[in-house]
Amino acid sequence: MPAQKILIYPDPLLKTVCRPVDAVDREIAGLVGDLIDTMQTGPGSVGVAAPQIGVTLRVCVVDVSASRQGRENNHGLLVMLNPEIVEREGAAIMREGCMSIPDYTGDVERATGITVRFLDGDGNDREIRASGFEAVAIQHEMDHLDGTLFLDRIASLKTGLFRRKNYG
Repeated sequence: MPAQKILIYPDPLLKTVCRPVDAVDREIAGLVGDLIDTMQTGPGSVGVAAPQIGVTLRVCVVDVSASRQGRENNHGLLVMLNPEIVEREGAAIMREGCMSIPDYTGDVERATGITVRFLDGDGNDREIRASGFEAVAIQHEMDHLDGTLFLDRIASLKTGLFRRKNYG
């Protein structure tokens, strides 16, 4: 499965509420493969959602296991179809970035612990408890499925949005 081009804000598809997946079939398997390849080739990427590659279905992938912040506390590669947060706890403000908004990062308040119910890539019902950086990454990707960007959740307009520095 080839890595796909990431849509860049203000592409209107990024603000679209996505449709649920009705069945896990060859098309969904291909989409999941494309999402994984796209995430793995993205610089520093720990997740990607279907609307970021132009598909308005409730599918996202997350894997924080190779990141400094998520290395010690993660479930490995998560393929999530029709994910739903069923429980939240705590709150913290963290710096977030997004491949669809490549020039900026921002301070966003997120739950520090979540329970998520979803179908995995094989169509099996799953429920996991995530915390820390993994919980933040899951919430970020799930926001994409509702047409919400991290820009919509900036904790403070005065201090919360920063232009990324160019190195090199």
